[in-house]
Amino acid sequence: MDSKHLWHGRFSEAPADSLMAFTASIGFDVRLWRDDIAGSLAHAAMLGESGVLARADSETIVAALRQVHGEFEAGSFAFVASDEDIHTAIERRVTEIAGAAGAKLHTARSRNDQVATALRLFAKRELADTARRVLALIDVLDRRADDGGDAYLPGYTHLQRAQPVLLAHHLRAHAWAFARDVDRLLDAVVRLDVSPLGAGALAGTSLPTNARDAQQRLGFARLFANSLDAVSDRDFVAEGLFDLAMIGVHLSRLGEEWVLWTTAEFGFASLSDRHATGSSMLPQKKNADIAELARGKAGRLIGNLTGLLATLKGLPLAYNRDLQEDKEPFFDSLDQVNRGLLAIAEMISAAEFHVDAMRAAADSADAVATDVAEWLVARGMPFRQAHAKVGELVSRSIATGTLLVDLVRADPALGTDAAALFAPGVAVARRSSHGAAGKVAATAQREELRRTIAALQARLP
Repeated sequence: MDSKHLWHGRFSEAPADSLMAFTASIGFDVRLWRDDIAGSLAHAAMLGESGVLARADSETIVAALRQVHGEFEAGSFAFVASDEDIHTAIERRVTEIAGAAGAKLHTARSRNDQVATALRLFAKRELADTARRVLALIDVLDRRADDGGDAYLPGYTHLQRAQPVLLAHHLRAHAWAFARDVDRLLDAVVRLDVSPLGAGALAGTSLPTNARDAQQRLGFARLFANSLDAVSDRDFVAEGLFDLAMIGVHLSRLGEEWVLWTTAEFGFASLSDRHATGSSMLPQKKNADIAELARGKAGRLIGNLTGLLATLKGLPLAYNRDLQEDKEPFFDSLDQVNRGLLAIAEMISAAEFHVDAMRAAADSADAVATDVAEWLVARGMPFRQAHAKVGELVSRSIATGTLLVDLVRADPALGTDAAALFAPGVAVARRSSHGAAGKVAATAQREELRRTIAALQARLP
């Protein structure tokens, strides 16, 4: 079978080279070979079971497909110039092996439902694999949180020091964000678990096929309800791209912090030599390139999502060749996110925390201001009045160069008891409410995170 003549009955001339060069997708959809063969195996077996094909023809096709699978596994599959995409390449080879029976493989099937089936199989497997990789990063964050023990650092709002938080609390905050990513990925896998095989080009077939049989052979949870929707639906790709972009945003946010933490100005952490780069000119440099690229690639992932949405927005039902543009952004986002998850996990796992620098920054007087105000509230002063009083003391400290703790100690409404709040580690220990940043809540948070992780792992297909 020559892919240039899939439609030879209608056309009197072969396709132009420029058309083939512009429309060919074999350069990227080759990674669907495993899924295309799986779909074809189910389709061929169904055709034989339903009597559309003679049993002998069905078995011959199945044997040829298994041989092609072996050729791909061995790296010996030989492409030819006329292979437009992975689907026609496989059908060509099956026909070479199976002869006349191979030419019957495409009975009651279109490339429209064939491609949609292969891509759903691919997405179902790969998004679940990415979920496992996110869980591996969560495990690193959780383990390093335990390593942190009682270490604490400043928590920030507007990148200004706000209140001290346990290092474990900070690391697990990122873990919770990634746990939501896993939840979204697994939900997406459930939604995409629908077989489109049997929808044909757009309207089904007049032949006595059994789409339910093919669905069950492929392990899809559900069967399509509407043939037009089945071949045109790429919601699952858009949803997958959103989930991947959201992971990228979370990796970017984490990377931004590590860029800051590993500077001399912060000095909260150092990277291992294996997870940093140097400078071609500046011999003293040690750069957080993994963290920087995690930040930089987020824009690429967002672009992949918005690009596909722009492609989908103007397409009438049912299939349009524009849908070929779903694969490159999806493949790229999967690759970038999977590489980023591994690199960030290894970087954090091997990094060294400088807890003394963290504590020194977190024990600054300004970080205790809220505790002083709450100390007054606990003794009956309205919060707004307490806020104004402490704010005035902070302003006077800045204006006069007097230590805030000395002003607090000298104030008749505060005194020595309030001044004791400025002792190292006291402020963070006072963060005791539900989900808070102090020691009292730390154990409960750790156990809740681990229950969540176990529940997510139990949902993995």
